[in-house]
Amino acid sequence: MAPAASTLRAEAGLGALPRRALAQYLRLLRLYPVLTKAATSGILSALGNFLAQMIEKRRKKENGSPKLDVSGPLRYAIFGFFFTGPLSHYFYLLLERWVPPEVPLAGVLKLLLDRVLFAPAFLLLFFVIMNFLEGRDAAALAARVRSGLWPALQVNWRVWTPVQFINVNYVPLQFRVLFANVVALFWYAYLASLGK
Repeated sequence: MAPAASTLRAEAGLGALPRRALAQYLRLLRLYPVLTKAATSGILSALGNFLAQMIEKRRKKENGSPKLDVSGPLRYAIFGFFFTGPLSHYFYLLLERWVPPEVPLAGVLKLLLDRVLFAPAFLLLFFVIMNFLEGRDAAALAARVRSGLWPALQVNWRVWTPVQFINVNYVPLQFRVLFANVVALFWYAYLASLGK
């Protein structure tokens, strides 16, 4: 009888861990919304870069131990923490003020503002900050923007438009940055692959 009881307690403990983690995240989100979103963005951005490196290694079918470029995830963590999390937090707040829910076609207007204003500006910021963090000069930035910004923006519009439609219309305001961060995990993997 005792082993069955301990198994039940162990299973209950496993189920309780995600609930406790969620409760703690919600508490931090309520107390420190910008810092919590910044930290989440930093972690998931770094993870996205790590994922890109693993995909690249697998694509090249390299054997042996993975040689992780630690500077890549670090750059993405910095960008996520200092830019993605805070800017997204304030942008979603501004969207709610600019386009209140009672405005006709509010969801479509929010989506258009996100796609036409935020997406191009944010992608350009990404290119500028990454160029700086990589220690490259203005000529390298100009070349990267010339060759990569338009293709990245086109893919951004294809990938992020349906995501952002769901995000601005159905995801509660306090979870929009997290929702976008989960999708961004894969998006940053794509952006990191452009740098190679």
